[in-house]
Amino acid sequence: MSALSSIDFSGFQRQGFQRFEACISQSQLIALRQVAQAFHANWQRDNLDFYQSQAVNSAYLTAPDYLDNTQRELLFQFIGSQLIKDIISPLFADCCGFLNTQLFFNPVNPDQRNYWHRDCQYHLSLAQQQAALTGPLGLHLRLALYDEPGLEFIPGSHKRWDTEMQLDVRLSQAGHTPSDDLPGGMLVPLQAGDMLLFDANMIHRGLYGMDRLALDILFCDPVPELLQFAREDCLPDTRTLESLVWPDAFTVTANMLKNCGNN
Repeated sequence: MSALSSIDFSGFQRQGFQRFEACISQSQLIALRQVAQAFHANWQRDNLDFYQSQAVNSAYLTAPDYLDNTQRELLFQFIGSQLIKDIISPLFADCCGFLNTQLFFNPVNPDQRNYWHRDCQYHLSLAQQQAALTGPLGLHLRLALYDEPGLEFIPGSHKRWDTEMQLDVRLSQAGHTPSDDLPGGMLVPLQAGDMLLFDANMIHRGLYGMDRLALDILFCDPVPELLQFAREDCLPDTRTLESLVWPDAFTVTANMLKNCGNN
């Protein structure tokens, strides 16, 4: 896996997202794909009703629930690699915390529609959502494990509030639904091995279809209001931590959870 250097983040700062093409080797892609597929199969067994009725993603891949130590080690080595450091660390003034991992897939129901949203809308009031646009930073870094339709974004919405139509659509108001098309949306398709960085608070929606299976790694400013959603069992042990090129994000989260008494 080759690291990126001298990345120009002006596109991300302006639009709220940035794609990195063909970031990893074919062998690395295959290995990560196998781990994700193993997690997905094991997760389905425990969440079959949810999976078949409405699920489009799962979470906490690095926990010991559905992967063995070797599989978890592979994920930790990827998350703590020079490549991920080069993409993530320049965007934080000081340090960042590792928040979570998620796996995105197609819904079982072919009629299930995708939906515009800001990630923060699921735990914040409208006033808090608006304040979050100038608050702590939360980032998704997506690795496409197969070719996929990608995501659609409203460029610049990580720094500005919704228009009336955008708010009505994502909140299902005034006769709108979250799957309605929005003017100004930008489609970002992904090929296997591409990575996509985006601000979690911007208006976006995943696009279903093809063999969509995407690994998202979430990072954030080291603040309790965001890291409260992290889990200690998703962090590497001391031996693994010491072997990582970039252990910092895991260490920040571990310290925050310890100080907050979140065990």
